[in-house]
Amino acid sequence: MKAIDTTILIRFLTGDDQSQSEKVYALFKKAESEKTELFVPLLIVLEMIWVLESVYEVSRTEILDAISDLLLMPVLKFDQHVFLQKLIRSAQANTFDLSDLLIAYAANTSGCEKVVTFDKDAAKFNFFELLR
Repeated sequence: MKAIDTTILIRFLTGDDQSQSEKVYALFKKAESEKTELFVPLLIVLEMIWVLESVYEVSRTEILDAISDLLLMPVLKFDQHVFLQKLIRSAQANTFDLSDLLIAYAANTSGCEKVVTFDKDAAKFNFFELLR
């Protein structure tokens, strides 16, 4: 199995570079025809969220929709698939930063009770604890 990085997902979602986008579509078609999967590490999802928010100024709703759609693609095997579905449901019900939510849920899934932070906004979420 091969893994993909953030640039692959960004080209697929934005189509901002036609040549690279076509290569991504070909990669996905090949994986589909060969009945293979491409692995998407959780860190790639975190970076993808950051890039879509900060570089492309994509709305929160559009990012959540994109992640939901990507999770449905049979050629993509996501690290922590079930966890990402929970993240989407949670993020639709609040306004916390998506990257912070991802960090919090990843830590919680790994058995951590809290994420210690100086970020006052993140500390409002129940999986964070403000370091004073």
